[in-house]
Amino acid sequence: MDCILMHKNVPVADLQLDQVTGYILRVREILAVSHMPVGVPVKRGVLDRAALNGWWIDRSIPASRSGVRKAMEILGLENPQMLLTRCLGLSLSDQYWMKPKGQDIQWEDVNFFDHPFSEDIGDLLLGKPVGGKKMDFQTPDNTSDGFLPKQWKILHGRRCLLKGGSAPFVQQPFNEVIASRLMERLGIPHVTYSLLWDSGKPYSVCEDFISPETELVSAWRVMQIARKDNSTSVYQHFINCCRKLGLTKVTRSLDQMLAVDYLLLNEDRHLNNFGLVRNADTLEWVGMAPIYDSGTSLGYDKLSGQIVADGFGDRTECKPFKRTHREQIQLISSLDWLRFDQLMGFSEEIREILSGAGEYADPARIQAISTAFEERLKHLEELALTHRTVADNPANDVEVDVAADYTHNMNL
Repeated sequence: MDCILMHKNVPVADLQLDQVTGYILRVREILAVSHMPVGVPVKRGVLDRAALNGWWIDRSIPASRSGVRKAMEILGLENPQMLLTRCLGLSLSDQYWMKPKGQDIQWEDVNFFDHPFSEDIGDLLLGKPVGGKKMDFQTPDNTSDGFLPKQWKILHGRRCLLKGGSAPFVQQPFNEVIASRLMERLGIPHVTYSLLWDSGKPYSVCEDFISPETELVSAWRVMQIARKDNSTSVYQHFINCCRKLGLTKVTRSLDQMLAVDYLLLNEDRHLNNFGLVRNADTLEWVGMAPIYDSGTSLGYDKLSGQIVADGFGDRTECKPFKRTHREQIQLISSLDWLRFDQLMGFSEEIREILSGAGEYADPARIQAISTAFEERLKHLEELALTHRTVADNPANDVEVDVAADYTHNMNL
C-alpha cells in the first residue's frame, strides 16, 4: 500500500505500507524533515526506518490490552496493528495520519476532532455484544494505548475517553477521580476525571486535552532526540532533552508530578504517561502536558493488609525515574509551592469517593487506603521542613527502560 505520511496537510514522507502486518516496508522520499515525528532521526538525508516503525506501531492498541485477543478473533485480524490503516492512523492525541497515495483528501475531511466516529471497535474492546453487524473501523479507538479497557465517545459534543478498571477491585476509575480532586486542591494543571457507571461497571471519563491545533508528545519520544550516556540519569536526560527543545522551565511541573505520584503511590508513571504539548501548526512547544492517567495507584490491586504494610511504597513499583518512591521524591527541587493546609480533610474525601464503589471496596479497604495516604502526606510534610537537593545518582535509576518495556514487541 503506497501512502504519504501526513502532519495535518503537510506531506512528511512517501512510504510503502504492508497491509497484512501494518509495518512500513520502505521510505521512498522524505518530504518535510521538520514535521517528522519527534524522536525519529534523519541523518544525512537518511531516515531511520526502524525508529519510524516504532513510532507507527506504537500508535496501535497494545496486545496486552484487556479483551484485545478476543476482539481480534471476532474481527478476523492477526494483530491490532492491522487496525491502523483502517482508520488512516488518525488519533485524538496528535495530527499525524496516513494518506493513501492518489486520493484527494485533506486532514479537514477526515480528522476525528471535527467529524463523528464509530463506536463499534470501542464497544467490541469493552466486551459489549456486537452481533454479526458489519464493523465501522473509522474510530480513534484503533489508536488508543494502555492495557485497561477504554473507549472514545462524543458526549455533549466533546471528545471524551472512558476507561475501565482491572480485576479484582476495579479501582482505577475511582483513583482517577481522587487524583483530580487532589490536584484541584493544589492548583496543579491536570486532566479532570469524573465517574460513569455503564452496565454495572465503573468508568472514568475525561475530556480530550488535545485540540486540532496541539498534540501530545510523550516523554519517551522526547528522550529519543538525544543519546543518553551512562553518567546521566534518566531524570536529567529528560530535562536535558527539554532544554534542547527550548523548554527550560520544566522542573516545577516535574516536582508537582513526583509529589502527586508519591501521595497516590502511582505505579505506572512510565515514560508514555507524561510528556509535552506542542503546536501542530507552528511546531512551537507549549510546555509540559497536564498530569493525566493516575489510576494505577493507591494499592489498586493489593489487599487491605498489604496497603497498610507498604504505606510508604518501599515495596511498590516505582516509575519513571527511580526504583522506589522514597528515592524518587528526593528528585523534587522544591516543595515551596505545596500548601499542606489545602489538603486538610482530604483523606475523608478519599473515603467518600471510594464508598461509591459498592461491592468493589469494603470499609476495611477504604480505611486502609485513606490511612496509608495520611502517612505519606505526613512524611511529605516532614520532608518539606528539611528539604534539600540530593545528588541524582544514576545508579539508583529504574533497572529497565520502562517505556521500551511498555511499547509493543517488534521485529523491525
